[in-house]
Parts: sequence; structure tokens; C-alpha cells
Amino acid sequence: MKIPHGLQPLIEDGVIDEVLRPLKSGKEASVYVVRCGEAIRCAKVYKDMGQRSFQQRVQYQEGRKVRGSREARAMGKSTKFGRREAEAAWKNAEVDALYLLHDAGLRVPRPHGYFSGVLLMEMVADEDGQPAPRLGEVDLAPDTARAWHRALMQQVARMLGLGLIHGDLSEYNVLVGADGPVIIDLPQAVSAAGNNNARFMLRRDVGNLTISLARFAPELLDTHYAEEMWALFEQSGLQADTPLTGEFAFDEREADVDSVMQSIIDAREEALIREQGRLAAREG
Repeated sequence: MKIPHGLQPLIEDGVIDEVLRPLKSGKEASVYVVRCGEAIRCAKVYKDMGQRSFQQRVQYQEGRKVRGSREARAMGKSTKFGRREAEAAWKNAEVDALYLLHDAGLRVPRPHGYFSGVLLMEMVADEDGQPAPRLGEVDLAPDTARAWHRALMQQVARMLGLGLIHGDLSEYNVLVGADGPVIIDLPQAVSAAGNNNARFMLRRDVGNLTISLARFAPELLDTHYAEEMWALFEQSGLQADTPLTGEFAFDEREADVDSVMQSIIDAREEALIREQGRLAAREG
């Protein structure tokens, strides 16, 4: 096949020997099956994104580390330089997350390097050695669905224990490898401690997986793994081997709205009195 423009530098440098075929094309990247020596791998070529996409990414970028104050200011102002820095940070976030999670033993593709804007990684294969299907493309026996749900919840919890939340996890970015599910696509991974939307994203990730697997085991809809994980995370009690039950005791006490409103009124009155005192002191 014709060599894609993004892969030409890797061919010239000998990183890739042959581009075999396209595997997947999305809004943000195209993935190709490539040959590196005798190994068959995947090459993820990121696409340059426009201003609209940067605005959509803001909720994910909160809490991420930036190289320096100049870059942070430029990204905040969305200058040309800032957009270029944000683009680089978006790509690097997936590379960094993939290495972190793989080194910690999580079920993600093994990374094989990042070259000229291209992420080279393991091709997740099925039992026949072909590219693995997505979770949403397979039918499962109820027992398998339950087992995979438990395994995926443990993976999400281990990721949270490392300070990360996938942020866009669903049946579309979980591959069914020969030995079970593998999590992919991590450019939107968020800081669990530094992002104000982290809890919401965790609940959404867990909910998406649960709804998908509940097609085969409906009782999974009665589990509450996200709430259990988050409570453990907040208490610094979430370790790699922390057992999860899917059970969570919700606080069903009614909120005392009147007391809350009275506290707000009291605080406003105290602030007004202090301000009046400062004005009187200046006039005196």
C-alpha cells in the first residue's frame, strides 16, 4: 500500500520496515498495522486538530503538568504557539499514560516508542493472531461478561490508584485480546487529584462499561463500583490489590437546606459588617 505521509519518516529511519494495512481511522488519529523486523505492531498517527477540538479538550487538560509558565500562559490564551503546545501535550499525555500503566502491569498495549508524532505499540491480537475486535463487537456468555466486568473494574481501580482516570472509557476502546480485555486510547486521561471533573468522568467510565456488559448479565446494573473506588481513593485506601465488592452505602439523609441557607445569610451579614467597619475606620 502507499505509505501514509505520517509514517514516511519512520520508514526512512528504519523504525518501520513495511506498512501492511490501515486498521482504524478516527477524528483524532489513524492506526496502521506495520512490520518492524519480524514483529507486527500498530502505528498510531495523530492528526492535527483545529480550534474547536481544543475547546472540547479543556475539561480533560485541567490538572495536567505543563513544561513551563510560558507554555501554560500561551495554552490558556489559545495563541498559535499555545495551540501547538496543547497539541503536543495532548499526544504526550497518551504516551506517558501508556508507559506508566504498562510498567505498572495494567492491561494496555505495550508501547514501543514515540517517533515524529507517531506512537508505535503492540498490536493486540485475538486467538487467531488477527487484530482484536472491540468489546462492543462480541457476544458473551453471562459468566464471561461477569468475569470481564470484574477484571475491568479492577483495572480502572488500579489506574485510579496511580492517579489517572481514562476519561472516555467505553466498549469502543476496550479490545478483546486472546487472554481477555485490553484498554486502549488514552490521550484524554485525566489527573484524578487535579481535575474537578475527575469523579464525574470515573462514574461515566464505569457506567459505560457496566451498561455494555449488562446486556449479557443484567444484574451488573445493580453494582456501584465507581462510588466504592472514589471513596477508597479519597481515603488513600486504594491499592493495587484492594478487593472491590461493587457495593456502596449511599448517604440517604436529607440535606438541611434551611440551615445551609441560614449559614450563607449569616456569612454575608458578617462580611457586610466588616466592610462597614473598614469604611468607618477610613472616614474617621
